Amino acid sequence: MARRILYALLSTLLLSIPWWGGSGISLWVAFVPLLMLQQNLEDQTGPKGKPRRLWPYLILTFSLWWLATTFWVGYAAWIGIIAAVLIGTLLTTCVWMIYHAVWKRAKRPLAYTVLVSGWIGYEYLYTIGEISFPWLTLGNGFANDVWLIQWYEYTGVFGGSLWVLISNLLIFEALQKRRRWTSWIAPVLWIGLPAGCSAILYHHYETPSKTVGVTVLQPNLDPYEEKFSLSDRKVSELLLNLTSEAPKNIDFIVAPETALPDYPQEGAFSFSPSIRLLQSYIRTHSPHSTLVCGASTYRIYPSRNEATPTARPSEDGSYWFDYFNSALAIDSTDSIDIHHKAILVTGAEKMPYYHLLRHLDFLIVELGGISGQLGEGTPGKVFITTPDSLRYGTAICYESIYGAYFARFIRHGAQLMFVITNDGWWGDTPGYRNHFAYARLRAIETRRSVVRSANTGISGFISPRGDVSQTLGWDVRGTLTSDVPLNDTITYYVRYGDQIARLCVYVFLLGLLYFMAYRVRKKFHIVD
Repeated sequence: MARRILYALLSTLLLSIPWWGGSGISLWVAFVPLLMLQQNLEDQTGPKGKPRRLWPYLILTFSLWWLATTFWVGYAAWIGIIAAVLIGTLLTTCVWMIYHAVWKRAKRPLAYTVLVSGWIGYEYLYTIGEISFPWLTLGNGFANDVWLIQWYEYTGVFGGSLWVLISNLLIFEALQKRRRWTSWIAPVLWIGLPAGCSAILYHHYETPSKTVGVTVLQPNLDPYEEKFSLSDRKVSELLLNLTSEAPKNIDFIVAPETALPDYPQEGAFSFSPSIRLLQSYIRTHSPHSTLVCGASTYRIYPSRNEATPTARPSEDGSYWFDYFNSALAIDSTDSIDIHHKAILVTGAEKMPYYHLLRHLDFLIVELGGISGQLGEGTPGKVFITTPDSLRYGTAICYESIYGAYFARFIRHGAQLMFVITNDGWWGDTPGYRNHFAYARLRAIETRRSVVRSANTGISGFISPRGDVSQTLGWDVRGTLTSDVPLNDTITYYVRYGDQIARLCVYVFLLGLLYFMAYRVRKKFHIVD
């Protein structure tokens, strides 16, 4: 048993390394110990002559993997880490157990097809579902190995997941026939060809020549104490002081998520003291600039009939209103453009299946003190500057980990992407470093420069091939300024999205249907 536990723990370690800041290369062999464990259990029998059970080792592996790589979620809400580990472990164990059932009763080609397509299918459904947390998508593990994954501009991160899963299967099969050197040709080619093509794309990528100047602000306000203990005026003055460090002729100034201290009412921004202060500065000192900053805004609806499904009633019931996590574009004109966050954090910003649960107020309160949820915006809102008509998108925090959603900004015309976030809720943990690294994946997928402004770090500039130039690290207050390339090209991934993932869902279902037919007819047409 000790040996089998070591197999499980070795898989946990190899799976976790990329999310601890290491290379994603360990993922090429991360499942090999589990595959060896599966084979070991099949070759041995238990007390009653039956093969020993695999599922306890799967639960051990996957629960420790989720806990070791997402423990930082508990810094913000302990219920969050419990939910993440339980749901993640359940989904991954179910996929592997379905594969294991096929593996014991059918030929290897079908079993391996079910494993690869089932795993990627689970990742995809966990990305688009009401309950969504795709942090541990296998393709994300290469976020710090950008020279290896330049082909993500064609496949997105699910191409990386496919690369990982097939690599593990090929290496496992080669180990089974280790005395035959020819058995290593397939894994070497499968790993080496994409890596070699990526290296060529990386070194031959030509950065667009047209640039704009951008200054990013990092206020470094502790979200648990300073942000709410300081007066609105002091927070506004801090933001203004950082803004004044930007060059007068800069094109963009970018401040983080919920940077404004007050809660501006949409349609009445002129009554917001913080907006008036910043707008006055832009008009007086930097009229060519556009300030992009985060804010918690609200919108009032005169009656229930005009309100959205997420709107809440006022205390006296005379009107309804929505809160939004918003990005504002403030320039020297009277117009202020706005983008509402469209992908909300489950539990913190939204209740899943809210259209079903919104009448169960007592239940919602018990599950997290939420009496409603934030309003949802329109995906992919693009801002346009005046008078030079530069087009840019602003992803707010959690939105930046969704490749297909991020690509919508580009399809709608964005030449440049900003990411505004507040990662201070998680403390000095791998969480904020992973979040920054995922922005590098978005840059490669879309071939857009990504400028990131984070309240407590990491803020910085990422090139269209995923390289990081200047950064402001954790727990630092300051600004950075750089010239950033603009791009108008549309990548294959931006145009067609997660084709691999969608195809895998169909292949998984067809694979299961074929397996059931095989069990009935006892004919395996792929091999027989």
